[in-house]
Amino acid sequence: MGCCASNQGGGSKASRVKRWRSTGIIGLRDSKLKTFPDVVIDMERAVRTLDLTHNKISDVPGDISKLINMQRLLIADNLIERLPGNLGKLQSLKVLMLDGNRISYLPDELGQLIRLEQLSIARNMLIYLPDTIGSLRNLVLLNVSNNRLKSLPESLGSCASLEEIQANDNVVEELPASLCNLMQLKSLCLDDNQVKQIPDGLLKDCKSLQNLSLHNNPISMDDFQLMEGYQEFEERRKKKFDKQIDSNVMISSKGLDVGVDK
Repeated sequence: MGCCASNQGGGSKASRVKRWRSTGIIGLRDSKLKTFPDVVIDMERAVRTLDLTHNKISDVPGDISKLINMQRLLIADNLIERLPGNLGKLQSLKVLMLDGNRISYLPDELGQLIRLEQLSIARNMLIYLPDTIGSLRNLVLLNVSNNRLKSLPESLGSCASLEEIQANDNVVEELPASLCNLMQLKSLCLDDNQVKQIPDGLLKDCKSLQNLSLHNNPISMDDFQLMEGYQEFEERRKKKFDKQIDSNVMISSKGLDVGVDK
């Protein structure tokens, strides 16, 4: 792979850096890196997309704040345990992918990423999300599946653009009432948690909600069907399903139910 050519001579490295500067796209996926590349930091404002997926990087330097024009940071499947507070200075960032690391907490400065649209940090060791996540008003997708979360923060209800929340395989026991504020929310996935009930107004107030998945939670189908707004939710869900069928989209049988085990 071309991204692994760093030891094959200065000319090769120089041409690669020149290409990176020209495109703004740095691809170093599967490059067996153990440290964050200095050459990337040196490029500063030229970086638009940085892909460091599937390496052995354990530390993200504070100097990452120099990449102020970066819009996409993909650093999944590494060995990262913590993120620097300076990450909050990357205010052009729209996509942040951190799946498959060892991160146990996110810095409060995360809330400074005001343009962030996608945050995926599945398969980590998170025990909580910072309250500052509520400042991410442009966030559309949040994926925190396969962590150790016991709850979702009340501030999440301030993420007005949220359309999809994936929080499967945690130990979430209760959901914040503020989720009812998410008018754009279309999909809420909470399989394999400890949720006993959902906020009273969720089905009624979240008028865009089409998919609610609660498999393997201690919540009964009877309780779910008695909630205010259930019939309207069912109509939206069926309309979505009918549209998928009309478009010849294949879906699993799991997608045919409302996502609550009977």
